[in-house]
Amino acid sequence: MTTSTRKKSGGRATRKSGSGATLTRDVAPGIHRLEHAYTNCYLVEHEGAVTLVDAAFPSTWPHLLSALSEIGRSPSDVSALVLTHAHFDHVGFAARAVRELQVPVWVHAADRELAAHPYRYQRERTPFLYPLKYPRSTRVLAAMTAAGALTVKGVSDVRMLPSSGVIDVPGHPTVVFTPGHTRGHCALHLPDRDALLTGDALVTLDPYKGARGAQIIAGAATANSEQAMESLVPLAETGAMIVLPGHGEPWLAGIRAAVQSAKATGAT
Repeated sequence: MTTSTRKKSGGRATRKSGSGATLTRDVAPGIHRLEHAYTNCYLVEHEGAVTLVDAAFPSTWPHLLSALSEIGRSPSDVSALVLTHAHFDHVGFAARAVRELQVPVWVHAADRELAAHPYRYQRERTPFLYPLKYPRSTRVLAAMTAAGALTVKGVSDVRMLPSSGVIDVPGHPTVVFTPGHTRGHCALHLPDRDALLTGDALVTLDPYKGARGAQIIAGAATANSEQAMESLVPLAETGAMIVLPGHGEPWLAGIRAAVQSAKATGAT
């Protein structure tokens, strides 16, 4: 993120690099969004330490280091990396984080094997026909490929996320178990910040359709769409107002409205 422009987005400082990464500070109090190749990572600050949520792509790494500098933190301030799930576009730099930052990586036990082998995921439909049916997805998928989507190394040295309860990492998020997109998908609720990090349980951009708005991701990358729709219920029960998805812009009208929209859109 060396060549950059600044702007204000909804009162939040946004920095966009010449290489396609965007840092938006304080999308919720002390939570910063790093977007690269249509995929989001989050930096959660708490008492001088940082929890990373999701790891995008291998080439996201230098953007992460720049983002840490931008918020006044250093790599040594990173205490944990939490994966909402273990698809390749969320595992991206996890192995490097273990090697260079020596931080623990947290993932739900049901996604442990997937974290080690991030291309061995269940899906309902083949993804290869989606660009033909949804041409808007071509630009998104091309950007993800250019960012290293096909070269992600798995991570096997992990800690197990519980299916519920608060985890002992900076920010102390509460785990909301939301299987469907993957078997072990989890969202993270930070009630003191009125924020919910939904991962891919609910997104505002579906990479496989290029469609925007609150929705679940298409069957091209979802293990069980029926279960994914059922997992919208515990998301809604958090009542959070700030919804921070794995793909797409933050949704600031509340999780209940986002879930209503996702249910209306349905599964594809």
